[in-house]
Amino acid sequence: MNTRPLFRPTAAQTCWLITLGFLALGYALYMRYMAIELTSVGLSCQAGANTWLCSSRQALMALFNNSVFGWVALVAALLNLMRPSLVLFAIALASGAAGIVLYNAGLSGLALAILVMSFARPAPAGAEED
Repeated sequence: MNTRPLFRPTAAQTCWLITLGFLALGYALYMRYMAIELTSVGLSCQAGANTWLCSSRQALMALFNNSVFGWVALVAALLNLMRPSLVLFAIALASGAAGIVLYNAGLSGLALAILVMSFARPAPAGAEED
């Protein structure tokens, strides 16, 4: 019986994934509490301020109102479950972390749970072993 090793990122890849996850989480927290929920920023953006913060706020609000973070995380996690890949894992992790903070907690939470299950899948054929 030919068994393939399980999908496990290397130590260096894990460090980059942790960094990416914390950056996505940090940016989402910053945007939620310093741009979206802050009344003074909301009022100035509605009054016509043309700044990068207002543009980012408007784009993020359009994305989370349509559950884009949750759907992207869920699709990437499902694809990663079928065929584990570091890129799909990173996309699901970043969009899931952002979605949890930016009001897409249901779909993003499901995606992150599926993402954890991908560690039980065999690595793709031809993947390097440690």
